[in-house]
Amino acid sequence: MRTAFIEALCNLAKHDRKIWLLTGDLGYSVVEQFARQFPDCFLNVGVAEQNMMGIATGLAMSGKIVFTYSIANFPVMRCLEQIRNDVCYHNANVKIVTVGGGMAYGSAGYSHHAVEDLAIMRAMPNMVLVAPGDPVETRSATRAIVGRQGPCYLRLGKSGEPVVHKTTPQFAIGNAITVREGTDLTLMSTGDMLKVAVDVADLLAAEGIGARVLSMHTVKPIDAEATVRAAQETGGIATIEEHQLVGGLGSAVADVLQDSNLKVARFWRFGIANTLSGTVGSQNHLRQQAGLTPQEITRKLVLSL
Repeated sequence: MRTAFIEALCNLAKHDRKIWLLTGDLGYSVVEQFARQFPDCFLNVGVAEQNMMGIATGLAMSGKIVFTYSIANFPVMRCLEQIRNDVCYHNANVKIVTVGGGMAYGSAGYSHHAVEDLAIMRAMPNMVLVAPGDPVETRSATRAIVGRQGPCYLRLGKSGEPVVHKTTPQFAIGNAITVREGTDLTLMSTGDMLKVAVDVADLLAAEGIGARVLSMHTVKPIDAEATVRAAQETGGIATIEEHQLVGGLGSAVADVLQDSNLKVARFWRFGIANTLSGTVGSQNHLRQQAGLTPQEITRKLVLSL
């Protein structure tokens, strides 16, 4: 995903010299091509994420489209006050790009996991949250947020995420992408859990259960219309996210259902428990620990259907 992002950003910057990229002394092996092509629009601020947000806001207030780039937990937790008071309060045209969403930096431990970021950024006024499902969506998402005025949060995986879409789907912020049709239930995923959702749909199909799969690449604004339609047309909704169950995609979908006075037949939320764990290991290992494998999700769904 991060490679798809930087390639898309370089292509966009060739035609729009207002685009800037700031990094907090990381991203090397990724950001070099932007730095080489656009040295006057690239800045390494050092290990100073709070300063990075202030600089980004100042550049945005002078008419620039500013991207900041860092490991997912650092620009959220370390400089939340700057995001709130500088970026959001001024509705600045700053795009906060985070790499390693969820538990992608698994072996680095909890300090490098981003499992509360969606909840925190959902609460920020004026902030748009985009978490593409694969590299194809990442390219489209990068183009979309360049064209959208105001703060955006772009949550990416680390590297090696599989391509799910065989062709480039129509992409618009706030509009879910239908990956597969089905009427028995709807699987909604955000970020790189899209491949897991598709695998779950395959396993359910073997059990005679037809699952609709929606890529909810935008968590805020959530696609309320697609959510309501899923509740009305299918036998239940299951949200799948590599994020704590508090405040993420599942909470956003629940808000839509509550605000629409809809009663969905069944509602499942698959994510990470709101507990602290000292477990370290690969991302796949941590997903297994959290019950976020296709096999475990399918098992729980089949048992409750």
